[in-house]
Amino acid sequence: MAVTIKEVADLAKVSTSTVSRVLAGNPRISDNTKERVWKAVEDLNYHPNAIARSLANKSTNTLGVILPSRNDDLFKNPFFIQTMTGISKYAKKIGYYIMYTYSKNEEEEVKIIDNYINSKLVDGIILLTSRYEDKSIKNLKNKQFPFVVIGRPENIDNDLWIDNDNFRAMREVVYYLIEKGHRNIGFIGGPSNLYMSRDRYQGYISALQENNIDINIDYIYEMKDFTEECGYLAAKKLFKNKGVTGIVTTDDLLAFGTLKFMKEKSIKDISIVGFNNTPLSEYQNPPLTTVNINADLLGYNAAKLLISSLRNTLEGKNYFIVDTEIIKRESTK
Repeated sequence: MAVTIKEVADLAKVSTSTVSRVLAGNPRISDNTKERVWKAVEDLNYHPNAIARSLANKSTNTLGVILPSRNDDLFKNPFFIQTMTGISKYAKKIGYYIMYTYSKNEEEEVKIIDNYINSKLVDGIILLTSRYEDKSIKNLKNKQFPFVVIGRPENIDNDLWIDNDNFRAMREVVYYLIEKGHRNIGFIGGPSNLYMSRDRYQGYISALQENNIDINIDYIYEMKDFTEECGYLAAKKLFKNKGVTGIVTTDDLLAFGTLKFMKEKSIKDISIVGFNNTPLSEYQNPPLTTVNINADLLGYNAAKLLISSLRNTLEGKNYFIVDTEIIKRESTK
């Protein structure tokens, strides 16, 4: 027989209304009371009726997460899995559910958003990318539907967003290579319509200019996607130019493709740096120096920011910057 909310209230020695407020995340409940209620919930293995609760609160306690890729891409780029893990951690902690959906392109993403809003399936939406002139963000703002975006949006003052300081992170990477004696440094990036890609590119350019290093357009390649195949193709073009001693990439998968090309062509003594610190980066040959962007914290704080906004408990800024760090391994000399 299913455990009732009254049984939880009796065990926690509070009223049923107090249990309901704790489950709904009411900030006015004391920490001591919250702890007693959640312990009673755990001890009794209580599962609230989500449908009944949503009808009563006019809320689904569900967030929609839109993945800008096909489902088979998830295992090729661990960034999404790491971010989803962070989202799920906070959502579970606070009593929210997650509804994941895939989109093949921006147009399909807009349609998914409309379905979410019209069907009233979710209270808010988490976007995992921020594009230049983003149609999804524009659609959400026009319909005044709650959302948060992982990535710097065009309107940084009013939208909810989570990101790294991508400009500074890439600038630090290039400085790291310069300090090792490199001056001919190649750049392999992803789609230029993403603000993240633009910020990392500008960080690369800024570091070169600050060190009085000429910018060589033959050393710069921006690819259509963050894949190993794109990294391989970019390396093939880049190494047609002589003199390159170091390479920075905007994603580990691009670096993996570059390393693959270098191995096939027996190219050695080239320093290479990736981005994202994906699990396979330390198992490359040589182990890949990379930037840890703490993708799980990006997801965790995205969920936290959105839920705080939904509950009108948001304090302070409308954004959060997650720290990065260079993980130094044998791929840089």
